[in-house]
Amino acid sequence: MKIGILALQGAFAEHARMLEKLGIESVELRNLKNFQQHYSDLSGLILPGGESTAIGKLLRELYMLEPIKQAISSGFPVFGTCAGLILLAKEITSQKESHFGTMDIVVERNAYGRQLGSFYTEADCKGVGKIPMTFIRGPIISSVGKKVNILATVNNKIVAAQEKNMLVTSFHPELTNNLSLHKYFIDICKVA
Repeated sequence: MKIGILALQGAFAEHARMLEKLGIESVELRNLKNFQQHYSDLSGLILPGGESTAIGKLLRELYMLEPIKQAISSGFPVFGTCAGLILLAKEITSQKESHFGTMDIVVERNAYGRQLGSFYTEADCKGVGKIPMTFIRGPIISSVGKKVNILATVNNKIVAAQEKNMLVTSFHPELTNNLSLHKYFIDICKVA
């Protein structure tokens, strides 16, 4: 099994380390040619945390947005953390347009404030158990469609969800030592 990690900006190296701990090979995807070269060998894709506007802009400039969107829409497993969640959202409250727009969720960017509003907590995540959650200017999911399964909430705010092949978190599981969510994603990849 091999997992692609979008490596345009953000915490891609941290996700690679998590996958390595699980014995899963990963490849950094930096441009369209790179994506096309590896796509047929990949079991899934991780969209890391970072700055969603910058990542979205780069996806468009590098002509990666549409091919990745088509793959996700066709059932290709994807795990979006923080900015990755925003990229997958059908609607972003503070923006006119979405990026991939493949997941039936509405998100609010930087819902936890600026960098100083970052925090750590632990909460239950459906199908995984109690896990550590590191929030860095994290978004929240303000609403979900009928087919979206809410996996975790913190202070009554949705912070993790799944819709078919798409898994998202508002927080950064790659910044902890807990491999539970990455294992959960690998399980999604195995059945896809």
